[in-house]
Amino acid sequence: MGGGGSALRVCADHRGGINWLSLSPDGQRLLTGSEDGTARLWSTADGTCCALLQGHESYVTFCQLEDEAAFTCSADCTIRKWDVLTGQCLQVFRGHTSIVNRILVADNQLFSSSYDRTARAWSVDRGQVAREFRGHRNCVLTLAYAGAPCVEEAVAGGLLVTGSTDATAKVWQVASGCCHQTLRGHTGAVLCLVLDAPGRTAFTGSTDATVRAWDILSGQQLRVFREHQGSVICLELVNRHVYSGSADRTVKCWLADTGERVRTFTAHRHSVSALKYHAGTLFTGSGDARARAFDAQSGALRRVFRGHAFVINCIQGIFPMPWDRTQVVHIAGRLLTL
Repeated sequence: MGGGGSALRVCADHRGGINWLSLSPDGQRLLTGSEDGTARLWSTADGTCCALLQGHESYVTFCQLEDEAAFTCSADCTIRKWDVLTGQCLQVFRGHTSIVNRILVADNQLFSSSYDRTARAWSVDRGQVAREFRGHRNCVLTLAYAGAPCVEEAVAGGLLVTGSTDATAKVWQVASGCCHQTLRGHTGAVLCLVLDAPGRTAFTGSTDATVRAWDILSGQQLRVFREHQGSVICLELVNRHVYSGSADRTVKCWLADTGERVRTFTAHRHSVSALKYHAGTLFTGSGDARARAFDAQSGALRRVFRGHAFVINCIQGIFPMPWDRTQVVHIAGRLLTL
């Protein structure tokens, strides 16, 4: 059994649970989105709250922090863009008619997915809808983007991949809004997906307890990963290995190219809800309110992080601190050290 990790700082100003967090590209700021309807910007150096982002009329579901702007989405059906220095709301993106689940900023475009059964592409600067992606028969939960350099020979403008509770994933041509492929095979909701854009492969996880690999250009199902005994909640793709976290309280490591299961990580007392890999260490977050650090090669448990009271939704931003060799991880509002 691994030893305990220690909390360097606790960011505790929110009045509700933290649904997501995002680290700035330079690692100096942390953005948190909460059930209390606000987002907050924090300094990673001293844990102080730099800005309170207020304006959403319901809980914040997801957030993304860029160099000069912060983006949040909410159950109030809107997306907001914020100035990271002043905390001022710069833009409100309106158009979705139900909860906005996820957002993704890439190539000067903002992509969003919603319970209204659509995904959308927006102009980051103008706040206007550039494209609507319609065709799913139920909620769109997750999304990923493959930029034009990866797929330009086949599809100019890039591809958007979405996963839905209708048991399908869809591949969309961003330039036209047309559905390029529908990925059929799951028998339950698609909860998570990761994209190997250079390899033109998508990996999806589902409530049917499987992970599946797909060719996003042809739509062909390449492989099925079948050993989980519960819903697959989260995925991580690193060095041709796929890590899957499940409601069966385990994480499994698979060879991406063959589907062979090479390792199982146990010790969780509840569903595994978050994954993050860094430099040979696999970090997990669980419904048992603990985060854990495993040796990714051997599967040995290195550390258990205690202190949270409820499920851990997100793990982000692992990097060496500049003044020493300490590894630091941001876990749902706590700054922890190994």
